[in-house]
Amino acid sequence: MSNTDKATASDVVALDKQVKKPSREEAEDAVKTLIRWSGDDPSREGLLGTPSRFVRAWEEFFAGYNEDPVEVLQRTFQETGGYNEMVVLRDIQFFSHCEHHIVPIVGKVHVAYVPANRVVGISKLARVVDIFARRMQIQEKLTAEIATTINQVMQPKGVGVLVEAQHQCMTTRGVQKSEVSMVTSHMLGEFRDDSEMRREFLSLLGNPNSKPAA
Repeated sequence: MSNTDKATASDVVALDKQVKKPSREEAEDAVKTLIRWSGDDPSREGLLGTPSRFVRAWEEFFAGYNEDPVEVLQRTFQETGGYNEMVVLRDIQFFSHCEHHIVPIVGKVHVAYVPANRVVGISKLARVVDIFARRMQIQEKLTAEIATTINQVMQPKGVGVLVEAQHQCMTTRGVQKSEVSMVTSHMLGEFRDDSEMRREFLSLLGNPNSKPAA
């Protein structure tokens, strides 16, 4: 494992805690400023409650900054019954926001790992996806963070993560190309070294001919 791989999950949480958050009142005032900048009046009836609602929505959208994915994965199970084959969790839906324009990224994540001597509850894998997704992201970073954290905490024989998503910064603004999806992958351990294992992973996803970006 590289030094870069070791330095993700807990370090990100520690860095987040160093950022001084503004008060809720300051956040709501910022929303009022944006409403005025857009050309509307935040004091009119239909917009009176918008700053408060907006801030509450942001608390949900970016709840991942307040959670540590390492803690989520630390409860593992040694009783595997000798199972040492691939474990795959497909089609984990996620909702994130592009850090460049703060508009939605919507897609699904596929996660696979080969246990060394421990397994983890499948809901924990989905939770790790959700924690990283609920931050301002780029898809490439999201893909690597999920794989690296699973590898760091569980120390399996290998980890594979594939992400497919649509970015509204491309579909609703800019070039405005709809129905375009981006595919990224991050392979570690046996998934990186063993081409047969990679093919099996993609085959289990029903897309054996895909050639996702590494």
